[in-house]
Amino acid sequence: MMNLRGGIALLLSLAVSAGACAADTLRIGYQKSGTTLVLLKGEGTLEKSLASQGVKVKWTEFPGGPQLLEGLNVGSIDFGFTGETPPVFAQAAGANLVYIANEPASPTAEAILVPKESALRKVGDLKGKKVALNKGSNVHYLLVRALQEAGLSYGDITPVYLSPADARAAFIQGSVDAWVIWDPFAAAAEQQLQARTLRNGQGIVNNYQFYLATRDFATAHPRVITELVGQIRLVDKKAVEDPAAVTRQVAPLLGLPEDITRIAVERQHYQAAFITPEVTAGQQRIADTFTRLKLIPQSLNVSQAVWTPPAQ
Repeated sequence: MMNLRGGIALLLSLAVSAGACAADTLRIGYQKSGTTLVLLKGEGTLEKSLASQGVKVKWTEFPGGPQLLEGLNVGSIDFGFTGETPPVFAQAAGANLVYIANEPASPTAEAILVPKESALRKVGDLKGKKVALNKGSNVHYLLVRALQEAGLSYGDITPVYLSPADARAAFIQGSVDAWVIWDPFAAAAEQQLQARTLRNGQGIVNNYQFYLATRDFATAHPRVITELVGQIRLVDKKAVEDPAAVTRQVAPLLGLPEDITRIAVERQHYQAAFITPEVTAGQQRIADTFTRLKLIPQSLNVSQAVWTPPAQ
């Protein structure tokens, strides 16, 4: 009898373990700045490719990287796409996330903007001014580096932390002097508001775009993650080979005219790859910078949050 009971217990244990390892839904967070995921969602190819593993896909839109990573942290999504700074803040806050892959550096896809009639002509003119940005986003690091380059400190400006939509409204109303923002919002402001660029990221930041996942999901479901990265690479290939076609597809999904979308598509670089030591080192420099500025509470070891893909 004891053997029978033991066998039943073992079978139940195995069944529970198998259920824990099987993902029935992949929950993805995306932003309108992430052309690749927007296009992947629109095409529906990921859903078809994961059907063989019995996995469904659920998409959730976020206004920015910090909000998306909060979704990862609380477990409302399994995978997402952000700029280079949000993961640093998330790791500092104790989020159990891992870096999966990244797109190439795209430093011109973010910028410090001022109104077309502004008297501000260079970054040094921002001293004492109000600057709108999404706290903890990729442009947070751009602003820090641009100020350093101009001989200013972060304390020399007044940061106004706003979401992209609220920041645009403040920018139009004149309640802030400058706006640090990424594409396609930057491209839209340039074209629709004739905003001027004081400084983009060229030469001072990489502006990598990262794909991240909860550590638990990536550890339990490496096949799902690798298939997802493979599908991302296919979309990236299309963006490289035919940006005009991608623009036509993505523009209505973003709710933007094609001329604005085309600028954003062309300023973003595409070729997703798993994380390299060089990319990790770049993230470590960002973490060390924000630690020195006391914008994050303690030193980080970014390499501890890098996922290793399974051997092929």
